Amino acid sequence: MTKILLLDAATEALSVALSCDLENAHFEVCPQQHSQKMLPLIDSILNKGNVSLSDLDAIAFGRGPGSFTGVRVGVSVTQGLSFAANLPVIGISNLQIMAQQAFDSLDVDYVIATIDARMGEVYYAEFKRGENDLAEFASSEQVLKPQDLQLPSIDALVVGTGCQTYSEYFSADNFTINNDITLPNARFMAKQAELELAQGNTVAAADAQPVYVRDTVTWKKLPGRE
Repeated sequence: MTKILLLDAATEALSVALSCDLENAHFEVCPQQHSQKMLPLIDSILNKGNVSLSDLDAIAFGRGPGSFTGVRVGVSVTQGLSFAANLPVIGISNLQIMAQQAFDSLDVDYVIATIDARMGEVYYAEFKRGENDLAEFASSEQVLKPQDLQLPSIDALVVGTGCQTYSEYFSADNFTINNDITLPNARFMAKQAELELAQGNTVAAADAQPVYVRDTVTWKKLPGRE
């Protein structure tokens, strides 16, 4: 069985899982605590799965978009572990992670994933249910003001903190706002990570790169938020 360590710290949420032991996956919302909690949590997840770092086939991480600090924590931890064990790395979109959760959990065929990007903007991408129920991009990842969104006319489920903060812009009759899927959860990276590994779509640790989407990443932090 393929063993991939799955981790994400790109938003207020912190999550870690093993693709071969999803029952012991961990998810919590802990703003500004990612750097302190991530390594002990990874150690705990590996121990619960009776897996050592050298047993892994790859490490997958949430590559963004998200907070600058959170994305960097995820990349840095991934690179350090990958260098230590000479493991290939897989970066997965945080918007895609939320869309995958929707496809895994709900009977929907089209998902709009959003993350509150602060500064009056939202990270946004559209996804369709693809082969083997994988979340496939149906648009590019964007960051823009919600009033400038070019929304589709197709029936869609809308997930994430972006549609909660700016719900008035997602109130069209063809949209259903989901209030349960708000932040990315690493356990829902498993299917995509296994596919990317099987297809050889991995990089070396040194080439693991964050995807900020926004060109300027030095925005103000809100109190208690990353």
